Amino acid sequence: MPEAASVLQAESPPTTGEAPASASRRRTAMDAQKRSFLRMVSHELRTPLNSIIGFSEIISRELCGPLGSPQYKEYAEHVRLSGLKLLRLVNQVVEIARLEGHVTDLEPRPEPLDHAVDDVLDQLQAEIVARRITVTVEGRGHLPDVTADPRGLRTVLSNLLQNAITFSPEEGEVRLRARRSPGGVRICIEDDGEGVAPQEIPRLLRPFEQGQNALTRSTEGAGLGLPIVDLLCHAMGGALRLVSEPGRGLRAEVLLPSA
Repeated sequence: MPEAASVLQAESPPTTGEAPASASRRRTAMDAQKRSFLRMVSHELRTPLNSIIGFSEIISRELCGPLGSPQYKEYAEHVRLSGLKLLRLVNQVVEIARLEGHVTDLEPRPEPLDHAVDDVLDQLQAEIVARRITVTVEGRGHLPDVTADPRGLRTVLSNLLQNAITFSPEEGEVRLRARRSPGGVRICIEDDGEGVAPQEIPRLLRPFEQGQNALTRSTEGAGLGLPIVDLLCHAMGGALRLVSEPGRGLRAEVLLPSA
């Protein structure tokens, strides 16, 4: 799958002396090919995965009757969780390909940041409880509105908060605050994790890479969350900045246009 994003980025070199109209038609045709490719990938990979997840859930819950051995129930749950991980990876790879290929359907509009934060925290509640993390939202209920695509904004917040929760120590704290600034609204999300060296930060924004060595890192994931956030922020007219030092956690700063 890593090749998918590269395939979408590959474009034939412009022909010397190519007329503007011809170049425009070629770009339009390539955009159509990218959209067709993404539709195919989305359907051909997501459809069987959804079947695997759905049927394994039926089996693990014994909805059609007892399985006879408790091990079968445990195995079915492993299949379901593995299917969910694969589906998340497929969704992330497709999102990276869409954003890098500029094949997006983002529709920025005034969006209440409070509503987006509440939606994302509800979605992550099980993980927050499991790791006993305290999430503090400064000024909750009075956060400034931003101009952003609703789904894109929630994807940005979800990836950043999940990253902070994952890399925080158990019973740690994740802090979120948002303030108006001359350039728009600045959203900061901080954690109490181990952090990374400043020279490692550019690598965090490259797909399929993480701050730790792939052979020794203690967390799962393909390293696509932060690159997706970076691309989404730029696509919505904003920017992402990461600040970190070893032993001092990581601070993600998102700048989005104000509403």
